[in-house]
Amino acid sequence: MEDIARGVRSFTIGTTISRILGLVREQVFASLFGSSRSTDAFNAAFRIPNLLRDLFAETSLSAAFVPVLTQEKAKSKQKENLLASNIFNTLLLVVGAVTVLGMIFCRPVASVVAMGFSQIPEKLALTSSLTFITFPFLLFVSLAAWAMSYHNTEGSFFIPSVAPAFFNVFSIAVPLAMFGWYTARGGDPIFGAAIGVTVGGLMQFLIQVPGVFRRGYRYRFYLNWRDPQFKKVMALFVPVAIGLAGSRINVFVNTILVSYQAERSMSWLNYAYRIMHLPLGLFGMAVGAVALPRFSRLVIENKREEVQVAFKDSLKMVFFLTVPSSILIAFFSHPITRLIYQHGRFTSADTLAVSQALILYTLGIPFISALRNVASVFYAHQDSKAPMYASFISIGVNVVLNLSLMKPLGFLAFPLSASIASVVNIWVLVRWLPKKIGAIELSSIYSYFLKLAIISGISGGLGFAGFKLTVAHSGYSFFAVLVATIFWGSASLGFFYLGCRLSGIKEVEAFIRRFLKK
Repeated sequence: MEDIARGVRSFTIGTTISRILGLVREQVFASLFGSSRSTDAFNAAFRIPNLLRDLFAETSLSAAFVPVLTQEKAKSKQKENLLASNIFNTLLLVVGAVTVLGMIFCRPVASVVAMGFSQIPEKLALTSSLTFITFPFLLFVSLAAWAMSYHNTEGSFFIPSVAPAFFNVFSIAVPLAMFGWYTARGGDPIFGAAIGVTVGGLMQFLIQVPGVFRRGYRYRFYLNWRDPQFKKVMALFVPVAIGLAGSRINVFVNTILVSYQAERSMSWLNYAYRIMHLPLGLFGMAVGAVALPRFSRLVIENKREEVQVAFKDSLKMVFFLTVPSSILIAFFSHPITRLIYQHGRFTSADTLAVSQALILYTLGIPFISALRNVASVFYAHQDSKAPMYASFISIGVNVVLNLSLMKPLGFLAFPLSASIASVVNIWVLVRWLPKKIGAIELSSIYSYFLKLAIISGISGGLGFAGFKLTVAHSGYSFFAVLVATIFWGSASLGFFYLGCRLSGIKEVEAFIRRFLKK
């Protein structure tokens, strides 16, 4: 049976490069702009195309496109390329039209999404201008998701995983280059950040194009919405899009609610979310992206038992990668936040607020990661309705929790609610899973997860205790915190490995061997 570890390794290597550059981008952003009215406006403006990005690109597109494209590939390369061209031209037409409309109506769009900013007219006006600049990002990142889906269908995972690195490079270079230019002319340098993300989105697509053609793609000017295979993609895409639309509505509502919170709240949450996305992007997305084409092939070949085995193996791999990493980040949330962000205009008060939000975000990392893996089983069976219904349930839970908790907890209600909702989402999907792959014994998964969580908690606690003793004696300088964080973070991982060996978790050593195997 095909081992997904190799694909996960390739995806993770590429994503590691992208995520590290992403953290550099956030460092540069924090140093240049800190947490301010301008950063709130930028985060609100960029959130608008990002909301639609999740609707048109990445999860929704790959979930609908990859299973059907895999079927067409099994028939012939010509049929595969015909469907790929049809989808590409559709994205260009539909998402292009949405992009143009978003730019034309940027003012009313910004007024709705950042409703709380209306109390400060200049803040709302800035949000509107930034929305106009960032909206083309939506089209570019949608085309990048198309290229990623084609690569993944062909068994290529490194190039699409490293493509966001080019987005980050230009998101760093452009604001750095334009900061002095805007400042010298009395303008707001935050516009350089907006231009940077748009240019970066374009480069994220272009860097994948040569690889797509090397893998046999040949473009055709073909647009046929009556094509049976296109209808299959749409039959899968629409429920996924509706489900994601519900979750995006949830984010939309949250954005409105956060805009009424204390100033800088939106910036704090965004900074914490970026750190949380490191293990989520490295591991959770990696396993899900690699598992979907594999599940699709097994379903086409009607190998139900192998689907069960592959599912349990991939789920254990997700937990092996995300449980220790998320708990470690939770323990070291304050020093990590300080090391990444506390430079220039980013203050110690900002560090404290971001680290608190980060702890609550990390609680959901294993579940959000596993959710993509579980949903891939449904998508491989060309069933996108079940994940949609599960998404609606979690959205309802999230909204209720936010409304209930935002008064006593303030902005911290939002990361806590998101984590709890992710647990509900995966619980619902797992309950429905036997309808697709038959009865499956999951008690070993639950036991495995619990052991990982306990060992990770003990390991992280020991490492953090060592960190506190070290910096208490050596001082809290940047260099002392950096060395202590690296040393005791690594020691925590060593404690984790030792704990797994002593408790008899054989899968951990097996996973390490599989990742190192060429």
